[in-house]
Amino acid sequence: MEKDIEHQLQQANVSYFEWKELCVSQRVLYLEKVKRKLLDNTLLYAEQMTKDMHKPISQSIAEVKKCAVLIDYYIENAEQIIQGRTIKTNWSQTYTVNDPLGVILGVMPWNFPFWQVFRFAIPAIVAGNTVVVKHASNVPLSAKALQECFTIEGYSNIYQNLSIAAAKVASVIESPVIKGVSLTGSEAAGSAVAQKAGELIKPVVLELGGSNAFIVCQDADLEQVVPLAVSARFQNTGQSCIAAKRFLIHESILEEFIDRFSKEVKTLKRGDLMDPSTTIGNMAREDLAIELENIMQESIKQGAKLEFGGKRDENWFEPTLLSQVTPSMPCFNQETFGPLAVVVGFTDLDQAIDLSNDSRFGLGVSLFSKDIDLLKSKISKLEDGAVFINEMVISDPRVPFGGNKFSGIGREMSIEGLLNFVNKKSIVIK
Repeated sequence: MEKDIEHQLQQANVSYFEWKELCVSQRVLYLEKVKRKLLDNTLLYAEQMTKDMHKPISQSIAEVKKCAVLIDYYIENAEQIIQGRTIKTNWSQTYTVNDPLGVILGVMPWNFPFWQVFRFAIPAIVAGNTVVVKHASNVPLSAKALQECFTIEGYSNIYQNLSIAAAKVASVIESPVIKGVSLTGSEAAGSAVAQKAGELIKPVVLELGGSNAFIVCQDADLEQVVPLAVSARFQNTGQSCIAAKRFLIHESILEEFIDRFSKEVKTLKRGDLMDPSTTIGNMAREDLAIELENIMQESIKQGAKLEFGGKRDENWFEPTLLSQVTPSMPCFNQETFGPLAVVVGFTDLDQAIDLSNDSRFGLGVSLFSKDIDLLKSKISKLEDGAVFINEMVISDPRVPFGGNKFSGIGREMSIEGLLNFVNKKSIVIK
């Protein structure tokens, strides 16, 4: 390992032994200062994100503000979550405490450059850990802005960026200073990190891919559902693990859904990314757009019908819908990380659930019907980490976030996210 990286890890470790001794209320003061800096520099940070990611400025601003909402959640709830619990036994005292572990490594993706980092770093930090972050190489401006945001006078090395290549992550995990790892990214990256962490018996949280189904029953109100469907697929130019990627629509309303969906997509506005009225941007890189184009073209060769879109110009990929899709097609059985939607008809809800589960992923699923009791009766059949009824899948600081199957291991945010990297210590006094 390079000497400068080893030096950063040692700095983080020294800071950890000071930071862990502070009570939660003192750590919360740091969060409040980070939040103030975040809000004072919202437009600046958003502009950096837009330049890195090619996402509309309005979505970048919303991402920064969402990070502040997450901080608020932990400011209000951290002390209660961390305090542990009392257990009734025949001893005089039995209780638990939650001690921090040490320096935690975050390996972060490019698609939500701020949000992904905040939802890992804030709970880890307020729990008493220090963090080091290997950010994606294609969002350098965002990474620099994050370091600036977390750098608060009077607090040393609570958060540090690590300027390393992906190939160096394993050597960082091997450092005895690192006590846990959180990765958001691809299956391949998650598997490699999990293997290395497993060899060293270090806790790991993985938030990986998704191919979320969006199930619309025959009694659903399409006037309300279709705008949600378009947002669920095309927000962040479709580059989201929790985006709706497979639209499963009851056959009786399939044609109407496609017609309404097509018209709604046409309201998306392409243009100057710094213009607040722009609602869809380019993909982050041209190679990603080419990969998506290949999935689309292969699916069409196998019989999928192009309803609209389908054009690519460098890293611009036109919002696209494929119909007459079958589960064997790559647009159905692979993660389509971009503005490509597929629609499949079904005849009854059990068939729709089978189609939803027919994926190696299991991150989230949305179901739409007026018969909420029917939908609730089917929840146990769904193999996802989250089920949203009459709502698109979103991430919210109050709700545990994570997936099943190849979508990952562990949970972020809420109570679970705060307790990922703590030693849950049991105390017994006779």
